[in-house]
Amino acid sequence: MLSRNDILETIRMIDQQHLDIRTITMGISLLSCADRSAERACEKIYDKISCYAERLVATGEEIEREFGIPIVNKRVSVTPIALVAAASETEDYVPFAKALDRAAKNVGVNFIGGFSALVQKGMTDADRKLIAAIPEARALPHCRRSQAWRSQSRPAFP
Repeated sequence: MLSRNDILETIRMIDQQHLDIRTITMGISLLSCADRSAERACEKIYDKISCYAERLVATGEEIEREFGIPIVNKRVSVTPIALVAAASETEDYVPFAKALDRAAKNVGVNFIGGFSALVQKGMTDADRKLIAAIPEARALPHCRRSQAWRSQSRPAFP
């Protein structure tokens, strides 16, 4: 049970120290979206994110109202797209970035992360294709915001 002092201290932190919750994140596995057809894979990605994260922003806003503490960012993080796109018979991974961007816009999140590759132990052809798509993908609204956020919090390439 919270004491009166605990409650008053929390109120002071919110009021005087601008306490907030930085971020809530929903992680979504997209491995089930892999498909030989890049177009079909992108549809599956959009549909899955739209379905799973449909209420993420609304739930975050309910939490804000219930506890009186603002939540600054609502975001989605997905399986590295290079893993999902590797099953597709395509050279162009930009449509995958566009699917992520459309899904982020649809569910109303601030950021979507996952247009990425796991390259710490070497690169696959899929990783190279994804890296080649980054310049065009960064021009998309949610990808641009996501990259700006990442570059502020940690170096892009350690």
